Amino acid sequence: MHLPMFWHARHMGYRMAGMTPDPAMVAGMALVTAGVAAVLVGLWPPRAEALRRHVAAVRVRADDDARLRPSHAALLTVLSLAVTIDVMKPLTLSLVVPGVAAEYGLASPLRPGGGVPVAWLPLAGITGTMVGSFVWGALGDRIGRRNSILLAGVLFATTSVCGAMPGFWGNVVMCLVMGMAAGGMIPIAFTLLAETVPRRHRGWLMVLIGGNVTVAYALTSWLAALLTPEFGWRALWLVGLPTGLALLLLNRWIPESPRFLLATGRPERAREVLARYGSTMMPVAAPVEAPPGGAPGYARLWAPGFGGRTAVLTLLAAGAGLLAYGFQMWLPVNLARAGHPEASSARILRDSALLSLPLNLVTALLYGLWSSRRTAGVVAGAAAGALVVLAVAGEAAAGDASLTRLLLFVPLWGISATAAVVAAYSSEVYPTALRARGTGWAAAVGKVGGVLILALSVGAAAVPPLAVTALVAAAPLAVAAVAFTRFAPETRGRRLDEA
Repeated sequence: MHLPMFWHARHMGYRMAGMTPDPAMVAGMALVTAGVAAVLVGLWPPRAEALRRHVAAVRVRADDDARLRPSHAALLTVLSLAVTIDVMKPLTLSLVVPGVAAEYGLASPLRPGGGVPVAWLPLAGITGTMVGSFVWGALGDRIGRRNSILLAGVLFATTSVCGAMPGFWGNVVMCLVMGMAAGGMIPIAFTLLAETVPRRHRGWLMVLIGGNVTVAYALTSWLAALLTPEFGWRALWLVGLPTGLALLLLNRWIPESPRFLLATGRPERAREVLARYGSTMMPVAAPVEAPPGGAPGYARLWAPGFGGRTAVLTLLAAGAGLLAYGFQMWLPVNLARAGHPEASSARILRDSALLSLPLNLVTALLYGLWSSRRTAGVVAGAAAGALVVLAVAGEAAAGDASLTRLLLFVPLWGISATAAVVAAYSSEVYPTALRARGTGWAAAVGKVGGVLILALSVGAAAVPPLAVTALVAAAPLAVAAVAFTRFAPETRGRRLDEA
C-alpha cells in the first residue's frame, strides 16, 4: 500500500520529499503497526516470568567429540544467510546518506549549507542496534531464539516502507526500529551455534560465519551500484522487503533452542533437536560455575579473574565499532568528497570487499586451528596498520579508483574480521554464569563507539575526513593487538563450561 506513491514519483526521479501521504499509505502504516503488534502478541508465551526462571536452570552442551553432521551443515548455511541479511541493514545506511541529504536538503559534507544534519539517520539506526543488543538478548529467553529471528524478519520486511516514506523524520523512526531488529540477530545466531556445534569446530565456524559482514558489504554495494542510478536511494530500503521475507522462509530450517523447548513443556521436541545435533541437556538447580561474588550485574565482568579478559575484549570491541560505524559508515561520503560519483563509490566498495573475501577463510582457520587470542591480535594489528597506510596514502590515491580499491580491501576485511572475532571470543571466554553478560557487553561496546561518533557528527553537522576516521579506529585496534597477544586467555580447544 506504500508502493503506489513511490511509483507515481518515477517522473521526478523517485524524489518524494514534500509529498503528502495518500489514504492508502496512511492505511498501510496503520496495518504495519497493528500487524507487528499482533505478531509479538502471538509469539509471547504465557507465564513469561516463570519461563525465564526455568530457562536459567538448564544447560545445553554440544558433544565435543561428535563429528559435523548434515544437520550442522544445513544450520550453518541458513544462519550464514540470516547473518548476511541482518548485516546488510545497517550497511545500507552509509550508502543512502548522500542521496537522503540531497533530496531533503540536509547538512552533510557535500552540502555544508543544509539544514538538519543528515547524520540523524545513521545515528538512529546505530542507536537502534545498541538497544537491540540488549532487547533481543532478553527476547531470546522470553519468546525463544527461533521466534526472535522470526520477529526480526518481520521488522526487516515492514521497515522497508522507508523507501516510500515522504518525510525525513519518518525515515529516522523506521531506521531506529530496523536497527533494533538488526542489533540482536548475531548474538542469537552465535548462541545457537555455541549450543549445537562440537568444540573442535566451534571457533573457526563462528568466525567464518561472522566474516559474512564482507559478503553483506559486497552485496549491498553491488545493489547500490545497480539500483541507485535508475531508482535512487529509496530502492535500497525497498530491498528490505524481499530480504525480510527470505529470512522468514529461512526460519523453517532454524531449530528452536532446546532450553526454551524444555522450559515450555516440550521435552520430546527438545530431545528431537538435541539428537539431530548430537547434543546433551543437563537440567541443574544452580549454575555450573559460581560467578564471582559481590559485584552486581555487568560489574561482575570486572571482578578479579575476569577484569583482564574484559579489558582486552573491550579494547577490541571499541576498535571494531569505530571501524564499522566511524570509518565505514562515512566511507561513501568521503569517497564522494574525493571526487568519486555515488555509483562509482559503490563499485569501489563492492570490489574491495570481494578482494578481501579469501582473508575471511584464513582468519577462521587461524582462529580454530592455531590460536584464538593470537588470531585476535593479528587481525587487530593488520587492520590498524592498513588504516594508518590508508590515512597517509588515501588523499594521494583519491583520483585513482584502482589504487583506492587496493588500499581499502584490508580495512574492509578488518570490519568483518574484528566483528567476527569479538562475537566468537566473547562467547567462549566467560563461564556459563557470565557468558550472556560478556557477549552483551562486547556487542554494546562496539555500538557505543558508533553512537558517539555519529552524535558528534550531528552536533557539528560535519563528517571527519577519511584520514581522521581511519586513525581514530586504528588507535584502539593497535592497543588491542598488543594486549591480546600478551594478556588474553586462550580459548581454542577448551569447553564452554571450562572458561
